[in-house]
Amino acid sequence: MKKTLIALAGLAAMAAAGTASAQSSVQLFGIVDATLAYGKGGVSNKTQLTNSGYNSSRLGFRGTEDLGGGLAASFWLEAGVNNDNGTGSASNVNNQGTPAALAAGTQGLTFNRRSTVSLSGGFGELRLGRDYTPQFSNLTTFDPYGTNGVGTTQTLNTPGGQIPGSTGGILIRASNSIAYFLPGNLGGLYGTAMYYMGENNQNGAANENDGEGAAFRIGYAAGPLNIALAMSKTKYAAATLTALVPTLTGKDVQLNNIGAQWDFGVAQIMGHYTQDSYGDVDGKGWLVGALVPVGAGQIRIAYSEYKLDVGADPTAKKAALGYVHNLSKRTALYATFAKVKNSGGSAQALNGAAILANQSSTGYDFGIRHSF
Repeated sequence: MKKTLIALAGLAAMAAAGTASAQSSVQLFGIVDATLAYGKGGVSNKTQLTNSGYNSSRLGFRGTEDLGGGLAASFWLEAGVNNDNGTGSASNVNNQGTPAALAAGTQGLTFNRRSTVSLSGGFGELRLGRDYTPQFSNLTTFDPYGTNGVGTTQTLNTPGGQIPGSTGGILIRASNSIAYFLPGNLGGLYGTAMYYMGENNQNGAANENDGEGAAFRIGYAAGPLNIALAMSKTKYAAATLTALVPTLTGKDVQLNNIGAQWDFGVAQIMGHYTQDSYGDVDGKGWLVGALVPVGAGQIRIAYSEYKLDVGADPTAKKAALGYVHNLSKRTALYATFAKVKNSGGSAQALNGAAILANQSSTGYDFGIRHSF
C-alpha cells in the first residue's frame, strides 16, 4: 500500500511538472534584412551593402509562463544584428550617449533592442529593463517606412546632424526603465507610462540627474482609426547637452508628438507632428504618408520635414517612394527612392553620401527581408 501511494505521488508530481511545462513557452525569432544602398551628394557618393532597409535585422528569444489566475510572467531578449558584416549593434547603459567601448562594430552581440522581464494580468503589464520609449513608438507607428531605411521620417533625423536623432541615447530606447502598459480590453484605449534612470550617484553635482526621464503615450485604436499622443522629458545638465552638441545651451530634452492613421481599405493614410526642445533650442516637424496595397505588394509614400529654431533655421525636407513585393508571408523584396532638400545651413545627406550645407541628396535602397 505504501509503495502504491509513493508511486501515485510520483506520477502526480510528473503530471504537475508536465502541466507547468505545457503552460510555458520559449520562442526563437528574428529578421535578416540585406540592403544594397546608394547615396548621392554634392561632395561624394557612396555605395554599400548594409542592412535593415525594410525591417531592422535582429535575433531574439522570448517566453511566457502562465502563473494561473490570469497572471503571466514573460521575458524578451532581442539583439540587433548587422548581417552585412557579422557584428552586433551598439547599446547604451545610462541614457547619456553611447560609451566608446560600446561603439558599433567593437562589441559582440548585445541585447540592445530590448531586454525586459514583465508581469502581466488583468491590471495590465509591468515591464522592467531596456525597451522602446513611448515617444519613439509613436513616430515609428505613424511612419509608412517604420523608421527603417532611406525613406525614414525626417522627424527622426534633425537637419544636418546639429542634434543627433538619438540625443542622449533616449529617443529610440531607454535603459534602466520601469514601464506600465494598460490592459488590452479597454475598448480601443491603450497607453504606456515609463520612468527611466541615469543611475548616477546623488552627490549634489549639476549632472547627477543626467539620463533620468519620464514619458507616456496614450492612444485609441478601433475600426479604421488609430490616434495617439506621446510626451517625454529627460534631464541633462547644461554642460552635458553642450558636450553632446556644442551649439546647444540650456538643459533637459523634451520630445513630444502626436500621430494618427485611417485605413480606407484601398489605402492607409497616416501622419504625425512633433514639437521638441533640446535645452534652449526648439525643433518641430511633421510627416504625411500612405501605404497602398497592390496585389502581393505595397506602395509606400511619405513626405516629411524638420526645422530647428536656431541660427538660420536649418530645415530638411524629404520625399520618399517605395515598393515592397511579398514573395511569401516571411520573405519580401523591396526598393525605395528618397530625396532630401536642405536649407538654412542644414546638411542632411542620405545613405552615407557627403554634401555641403544647403545642398540636396538622393538615396536608393534595394533589398531582401526574411523573417523567422
